[in-house]
Amino acid sequence: MKQTLSLRLGQQLTMTPQLQQAIRLLQLSCLDLQQEIQHTLETNPMLELDEDDDASASDTDPSSDPPTDPSSEGVEFEDPLTSVDADIKQPIPEELPVDTSWEEIYQATPAPGAGGGEVDDWGSEGRNPDGESLQDHLHWQLNLTPMSDVDRMIATAIIDAINSDGMLTISTDEIVASLQPLVAETVEIEHDEVAAVLKCIQQFDPVGIGARDLAECLTLQLRQLPQDTQWRTQALELAGNHLDLLAARDFTTLKRKTKLSEDDLASVVKLIQSLNPRPGSTIAVDATQYIAPDVIVSKKNGRWLVELNPETTPRLRINAGYASLVKRADNSTDNRFLRDNLQEARWFLKSLQSRNETLLKVATRIVEHQRGFLEYGEEAMKPLVLHDIADAVEMHESTISRVTSRKYMYTPRGIFELKYFFSSHVSTRTGGEVSSTAIRALIKKLTAEENPRKPLSDNRIATILAGQDIKVARRTVAKYRESLAIPPSNERKRLL
Repeated sequence: MKQTLSLRLGQQLTMTPQLQQAIRLLQLSCLDLQQEIQHTLETNPMLELDEDDDASASDTDPSSDPPTDPSSEGVEFEDPLTSVDADIKQPIPEELPVDTSWEEIYQATPAPGAGGGEVDDWGSEGRNPDGESLQDHLHWQLNLTPMSDVDRMIATAIIDAINSDGMLTISTDEIVASLQPLVAETVEIEHDEVAAVLKCIQQFDPVGIGARDLAECLTLQLRQLPQDTQWRTQALELAGNHLDLLAARDFTTLKRKTKLSEDDLASVVKLIQSLNPRPGSTIAVDATQYIAPDVIVSKKNGRWLVELNPETTPRLRINAGYASLVKRADNSTDNRFLRDNLQEARWFLKSLQSRNETLLKVATRIVEHQRGFLEYGEEAMKPLVLHDIADAVEMHESTISRVTSRKYMYTPRGIFELKYFFSSHVSTRTGGEVSSTAIRALIKKLTAEENPRKPLSDNRIATILAGQDIKVARRTVAKYRESLAIPPSNERKRLL
């Protein structure tokens, strides 16, 4: 084989560190981006927060207009230490009286977000702070209940076997079997003793706790109602003996077995529906998670405006003092350190600006395409795929996917993830297309306006949609209905 030399022209994409950084910043969520910026500020001395007087004045002045240039490097956010330092204006006296306490000289500064009113230590806020589990709440009540050591051990085992819904997950036989090896041989744990302790725990708050099934849970709550509560006796009988018929919505059989008229049965069912089938959920409440939108959409003078949220990205700049110390011809270790950090700072600012511009460009195209949704709601949502936006902004679909992941848009109709505006389409009889989101909205509207005595079946909904020139199969209607957490027609049937 003869070896030869040849010249060939070609293009190749090289993943440079700068490109990798830009892609990584592009797919970060709002919270992750703030953490990345904070980490960069701590590790790179060339970067600092832009805290100019004019920027800080615009933030503190409530009458000033928000920044309208979303493609800038960022905006300033308030230093959390500033508000704390502003509250402490009194100088520390040189001498304090011997019998003077610190609280008498300075007033305690409330924690951020704390309410101004006093909280009763014995109130629900004092004994049920954020993060308290259901078991903690039950153990708190158990400590206030006088019991023997054996009964307290039984009660602890019962509380530990209660799940987050407030239901007891094991039987009394299993509790006896698990506790008997832990006590002395002369002590025998009997089933009646476990049942008595369980009955005591079922009197704890919240009402209905410690039930072994749904019927017992509802019965415990009904028994806690006053004796003169209307339909209480009938509700106890229905919950204890005919709960399966109520779950199947077999009202004809219920009227025959309970010997109640239709109006009376409706009142009894309404009383049962007012109870809580998961009493533990009132205590074990998940902490509220707040979403900071990346993009804000508003309508001004008949036009939809799209801008980046000024509170999600702080304003950054190059430290002029450190940058002036860089010498071009100096190859010392300190100078190389400053020069490398200066270059990394410039790359970071450029990547951050590119992220903001790309996010704004994509969000603007989405708003232009889904203007009908902003004006009229989900029923006016148009079909949209990543390829449509990629062609509009002249980018690759993978880039659009990174931009729309974990990014949120604030609109007058609520906060939505950018991916919410992308949906598949269904053809119409006239040759057009309708979004799957719009079909879901129509199904939700039809089921909300249906006759509760005769709910619409999936076939009937498909027929109604066909009358609106929307070709959709029954199984497709069932799939969309299940995605909306709407039960089938036999479970939606109820009495007026």
